[in-house]
Amino acid sequence: MATKKSASSARTEIRIGITDAPQELHIESELESEKVIALVTAAIDSGKSITLTDVKGRITVIPNGKISFIEVGESAERKVGFANA
Repeated sequence: MATKKSASSARTEIRIGITDAPQELHIESELESEKVIALVTAAIDSGKSITLTDVKGRITVIPNGKISFIEVGESAERKVGFANA
């Protein structure tokens, strides 16, 4: 059984720490990491909420004052099954 490859292989993984919350938000986006950083920086500088859309089209809005950290990095391709590589 084969798995379907995504059309866009370049995905960005975003990890957001929220104050007063025990867990972090994990969002996988089709935007390039530089674009995500620009959006986050612009939102923080303006004092507005950060709005991000994940690969499934779900929208997440994070209040600016509740963010403790944001980590942006390239998403690693997940391998399924037994592979020799």
